[in-house]
Amino acid sequence: MTEGRGRARAIVLAGPSGTGKTSIARRLVGEVPQYVFSVSATTRPRRGGEKDGVDYHFVGSEEFDELVRNGELLEWADVHGHRYGTPETSVRQALAEGRHVVLDIDVQGARQVRASAPDALRVFVLPPSAKALVGRLSGRGTEARTELMRRIRNAREELLEAPSFDHVVVNRDLDEAVLQVRRFIEGGGGPAPTEETEPVEQAVDRLRAEIHAALAVMDAMT
Repeated sequence: MTEGRGRARAIVLAGPSGTGKTSIARRLVGEVPQYVFSVSATTRPRRGGEKDGVDYHFVGSEEFDELVRNGELLEWADVHGHRYGTPETSVRQALAEGRHVVLDIDVQGARQVRASAPDALRVFVLPPSAKALVGRLSGRGTEARTELMRRIRNAREELLEAPSFDHVVVNRDLDEAVLQVRRFIEGGGGPAPTEETEPVEQAVDRLRAEIHAALAVMDAMT
């Protein structure tokens, strides 16, 4: 596959927490020099091992307010009780340098990007199952039970956005998911990924039903 060929674009990777979209984004940037990661600003507290300016720009509420007032964010949203936003200057600069900018954002932000940057390529990342989603979220060990439950409930609603995206990828295997996203961006060349036979709408309905059942079990255990 020709590395990063084609005009530079903003690449939006969106989906619920626990789908692995951040892992896909990091792999894209790590494998291809023409790809650059867009570091979001957030009011969320820093987790263990995270670095300011690398994982996120960690800011206070007042500083975030100022970014919004000054029109410095390409998009921003309140997600799981914290605010996240994409600094516009760094995105525009990378595009001007001919580099694909990978945005790892939530579905609310993806809607705003569609309005402010209609030429952006939007890819929705689905988990293969609710079990995989819950397992990834639980395995991180970074959220209290209340926060974990909120993220799972939000995921059930966020899945409804999948059919409106340009492409959908099921993150069953990270290597395959990364390859498929690269094909969406670059086109042609390289081995074809495994075709998904389940229609997007059907996959969404199945996952939402699985999440509903998982939440019922978790609520019963409370």
